Amino acid sequence: MSSSTFDVSTAKSKFPALNQPQVFFDNAGGSQTLGSVIDSITNYLSKTNVQLGASYAIGHRSTALYNGGYAAAAKYINTSEDNIVLGSSTTQLFRNLSWALFFPPGSEIIISKIDHEANVAAWLSMAEYQNLTIKWWLPKTKENPKLEASDLKDLLSEKTVLVTCTHASNILGTIHDIKEIAAAVHSVPGALLCVDAVAYAPHRQVDVKALDVDFYCFSWYKVYGPHISMLYASPDALKKVKSLGHYFNPSSTLENKLGLAGSCYELTASIPSVLDYFGPNPAESWAAIEKHEQELQGMLLAYLNARPDVTICGEKDADTKKRVSTISFVVKGKKSQDVVEAVDALSKGLMGIRWGGFYSNRLIEEVLGLGKDGVVRVSMVHYNTLDEVKQLLGCLDQVLGAA
Repeated sequence: MSSSTFDVSTAKSKFPALNQPQVFFDNAGGSQTLGSVIDSITNYLSKTNVQLGASYAIGHRSTALYNGGYAAAAKYINTSEDNIVLGSSTTQLFRNLSWALFFPPGSEIIISKIDHEANVAAWLSMAEYQNLTIKWWLPKTKENPKLEASDLKDLLSEKTVLVTCTHASNILGTIHDIKEIAAAVHSVPGALLCVDAVAYAPHRQVDVKALDVDFYCFSWYKVYGPHISMLYASPDALKKVKSLGHYFNPSSTLENKLGLAGSCYELTASIPSVLDYFGPNPAESWAAIEKHEQELQGMLLAYLNARPDVTICGEKDADTKKRVSTISFVVKGKKSQDVVEAVDALSKGLMGIRWGGFYSNRLIEEVLGLGKDGVVRVSMVHYNTLDEVKQLLGCLDQVLGAA
């Protein structure tokens, strides 16, 4: 990838799955995987697939590759290896975390209804067995639902111990000001902020220290890497996490406490390949990606905004400071399922968009007021092209008719 300008052709060449007619517009469910990551996984399983910690030569090599994966993952978000744990999914890591935090009975937890259920269900369960009080964080409007730090003013109290929210909604695409939200949460002594970044991380560079978050989680398989996820805990938050590990094992790092042998060796070892993809100056690479994605979302949003029969769910502006390129909408008088299946038929299955609630059922049903049919979702990333967007618009013209 060029560090100064974005070359989509070069980017696409790095992903073997893109060497076929299929258009991938379902990236929020999982991005395509870098060829270098695939090669790394193959090499590990072919040459170094042994238990960690052995004293013989291949054992040393295997352990070094695994440790290198952890080091790369920590570097990617600007933290130490001690402060991260890799696991099977964001859902599983949040659930593990919920079993490792303990608060006094009667403490209060603030949970966002905009979130994916991964960052909801774990805390509801924890509140039940620890006898905690739940407060729901709701957006001001359903026309453009957004979590604002100012809305926390009436929710926070001296009893608040945890606030949860998403960095960017996997339905709305709207970006929330996490640094400002963190400042509001930390106005309560000891209160912690837990952020789901699954829908944000594929689109922007992440710096957990700059965000001042306590817990931050995303899935590498949505950031062009292996099917593994990562949870971060700040140094202060790490001290509050109890170990779920065996009593005779170390318990100082987040991996010690929550890993439970869930950091798949070959997948962990492939993470450096993701960092290599963004080059020696990742800030420049991400800036080029953001500019390209603004063009992609600008074209689609302009089309949708011009149609009186379409309602965009979330931010309608293409400004990349306000949203990422995950765009959802509903069509007046048409079921989302019918719209998607009609596009499937027209494109002979080669235009990969989706319909549904995407595990954000509370947002879909209670905030947006939609049924289980949910939304039509088009989730683009940097390897998508303007020509692919034009192909989709052509299909939508035929499916929806004249505006």
